[in-house]
Amino acid sequence: MDFRKLIKEFENCPCGQKHECAIGNIRIGSGITADTGEILKENNFPKKILLVADRVTLKAADGIEESLRGFETELLIYDTLRVATMADVKRIEGYLDRGIGGVLAVGTGSVHDICRLACANRGKPLCLFATAASMDGFASYSAPIVDNNFKITYPAKCPEVIIADTKILAAAPKALKSAGFGDMAAKYVALIDWRVSNLLSGESYCERVAALTEYAADAVMRMADQITADDEAAAAKVFEGLLLTGIAMSFTKTSRPGSGCEHIMAHYMECKELLENKIPNFHGEDVGVTTLVMLKIYGELLKFPSVKCHAEKNDWEKIERMYGPLAQEMKKLNFPETITSDIPAGRIEDNFAKIQEIVRSVPSYETVKDLMRRAGCKLTRKDIGKSEAFMKESLIYHVYMRRRLSLRRLMNMMELNGLIEEFTFD
Repeated sequence: MDFRKLIKEFENCPCGQKHECAIGNIRIGSGITADTGEILKENNFPKKILLVADRVTLKAADGIEESLRGFETELLIYDTLRVATMADVKRIEGYLDRGIGGVLAVGTGSVHDICRLACANRGKPLCLFATAASMDGFASYSAPIVDNNFKITYPAKCPEVIIADTKILAAAPKALKSAGFGDMAAKYVALIDWRVSNLLSGESYCERVAALTEYAADAVMRMADQITADDEAAAAKVFEGLLLTGIAMSFTKTSRPGSGCEHIMAHYMECKELLENKIPNFHGEDVGVTTLVMLKIYGELLKFPSVKCHAEKNDWEKIERMYGPLAQEMKKLNFPETITSDIPAGRIEDNFAKIQEIVRSVPSYETVKDLMRRAGCKLTRKDIGKSEAFMKESLIYHVYMRRRLSLRRLMNMMELNGLIEEFTFD
């Protein structure tokens, strides 16, 4: 796929927004690990670089250090890095403040997230060397970072260079491949939330960007039976799909095209687990399950011929108790006015049929669940080690963790005969 041509096609978009993506070079190929140093030179990377990885990703990228002849390379190698924290971001900034000119992030997920924020904060170039098609934030301008156990999505940067060796992608653990598939399935919930917010609040929206996200999600969903195979061609196609959603997010400078309430619910669960010193699952595993939860709940709205609505009623004392040590951060996002304050109840009632049309615009819960099953994804709360009570808590209270309108948040304003409170999890 010609990514540069794609990016150029979004210039002068009819929506009136300026769509930009700072990626200068994307290289996807078989056995190109040994070319990493030359690719960096071709893209005018500084001589002094910091290689950030963990022991697993560095081992997967065998030969990458030897490729960096001609560079002055310092190493920051974690034993493992499952959670991206602000302390890790500051650690990388410390290297950059001591004369390091750029960063080579070896590994996706948390390794990449801390590098994206640190390089954004210090104005330094970044190259991502992907070791698994496990997430979609490769080209995103935002990074989810945990600070004081509260996960916040910060404005960051996308890499100037992205390198993916399909031999490595194909050999990645099956669990990571399935997690990436779960993260892609989440785009359907994200699109519902984005379109509904645009309908009811006038939030900025671009149909071409949304269509790009949907195209990418559909393309990966068609690969369900090949996701866990050790197949380079399949790995390349999945990686391209993940890249497309990241580019879509870069066009809007937000994560809106790629994440909705399903991601926020997963973030809530992860933050509460961190408070108990538990290491969360792979993010795509939790997100895959919360995607199914939200698709199932949104599907229930199709059974209502109409809906009665009211202003959102929140028991803030109880909400604060549920958030515990995270309450202060939560309150910053909900006071003095909440995200629903400017949404009249009547507007939801008048547009309920259109909301239902939006829900129908994406594949159903049953369809997505079958695709995820075929891709080896985790599907139920038991698969991800969550109790019924914890899932119910997360479903009810995650909506206050972001200042972002979602259909799930709007359901707080609908008279639904206890649909949320009585929902049962697979």
